[in-house]
Amino acid sequence: MKNNEIPAYAGIKNYINGEFTNPKSNQWIDNYNPSNGEVYGQIPNSSKDDVEQAYQSAKSAFPSWSQTTLEERSRILIKISELLEANLDRFAEAESKDNGKPVSLAKMVDIPRAASNFRFFGNAITQFASESHESVGQNAVNYTLRQPIGVVGCISPWNLPLYLFTWKIAPAIAAGNCVVAKPSEVTPMTAYLLGEICNEAGLPKGVLNIVHGLGTTTGQAIVEHPNIKAISFTGGTATGAHIAKVAVPMFKKLSLELGGKNPNIIFADCDYEDMLNTTVRSSFANQGQICLCGSRIFVEETIYEKFKTDFVEKVKGLKVGHPSEADTNIGALVSKPHIEKVKNYIEIAKEEGATILCGGNEVTVKGYENGYYLQPTVIEVKTDDCRVNQEEIFGPVVTIMPFKTEDDVLEMANKVKYGLSATLWTNNLKRTMRMSNQLQAGIVWVNTWMMRDLRTPFGGVKASGVGREGGFEALRFFTEAKNICIKY
Repeated sequence: MKNNEIPAYAGIKNYINGEFTNPKSNQWIDNYNPSNGEVYGQIPNSSKDDVEQAYQSAKSAFPSWSQTTLEERSRILIKISELLEANLDRFAEAESKDNGKPVSLAKMVDIPRAASNFRFFGNAITQFASESHESVGQNAVNYTLRQPIGVVGCISPWNLPLYLFTWKIAPAIAAGNCVVAKPSEVTPMTAYLLGEICNEAGLPKGVLNIVHGLGTTTGQAIVEHPNIKAISFTGGTATGAHIAKVAVPMFKKLSLELGGKNPNIIFADCDYEDMLNTTVRSSFANQGQICLCGSRIFVEETIYEKFKTDFVEKVKGLKVGHPSEADTNIGALVSKPHIEKVKNYIEIAKEEGATILCGGNEVTVKGYENGYYLQPTVIEVKTDDCRVNQEEIFGPVVTIMPFKTEDDVLEMANKVKYGLSATLWTNNLKRTMRMSNQLQAGIVWVNTWMMRDLRTPFGGVKASGVGREGGFEALRFFTEAKNICIKY
């Protein structure tokens, strides 16, 4: 694969047993470029038969792959990482064209992180140790054997397409499993290109199988397959609940990374300029289409008016433009249905009596008049229990409101059904410890946002999910623990 080679976008196929194949269903889905609203290719809408073909390929590969040495698995994963880095431009341009995000963001974040996922788990598997316990006085020793599950299913979303796709695949295959994976049908291109990389890196046939299609057909077939023993899913909470209803009675292992409505809590004693710049980023990065964005901003009342003025001024300075332009801050939203959903929430805010401080309108980008562009939007709400403060919008829209006391803001922050992340801005150590302990979230950032160490567990509480990804947590999920007791 050449670094400057531009992909041929018209012919996406499934990747099964190391080969690119047309779907047995012979059904196809249009793939849209969100920056101009045009169809630029088609992808398979794979059926149960396609998923079965992928499963059989994975099943055949499992005996050999599960017995492949850790060093060899590690070598192949690290080679995939190196090839992704070598093809940075190609993958970033494909990601941007599929998703609408700025090319600069894909080059800086998405593709490097996808490469890091393979490198991290390629190294981590060589350090993944089992426990051993001597039963003193009983002449016995117990040890824990962690074995790969078998064939597992990985289903990923459209907002960080390759980033989150590889976040699941890398630990699954590092642990010795074989995978049937489905990327989002909205953003399939980089998953398709990943198949070429895997072949070039020498990944054995059948270890990774990628089937494209709708969640209601392809995704459903993966989840309900009787012999796919674990499901790792990232996406919406409603879809996660449906997956649980199907998978739990089948006793599958489940990892569900779902929605968020994350609080950003700002106290007057924060480092103001750092907070302000980071809050703009945490509000609108990737067009606000990140489950970790701080979409509810609570500001201590003594600095509220100053923050409101300064924040709105900075947001108004963000450029909405074509993803290929170097100075674009806000690219296109991912699809026409999604931009309509986000616009509807802005109308709901008006009906609820909120004030639109800036944004709220579609943007026409010259030469790309049919693209899905929306101004970054700041909404001042009167109460924390309004719909726009309780429901996940997942777009370039944030709400702001003041608070008086620590107890008040803690109650508001926790009074949603979600619990993925929270951001806290304060230089008071006692407050930091108190609030970090009491915030109902799987991740709490203090005086920063989106600072990730891949060794740490990732996930949420309440309607934000079940289980944890990242580090050894991911390797534990993709293995079964067996206790072996030997009396000697």
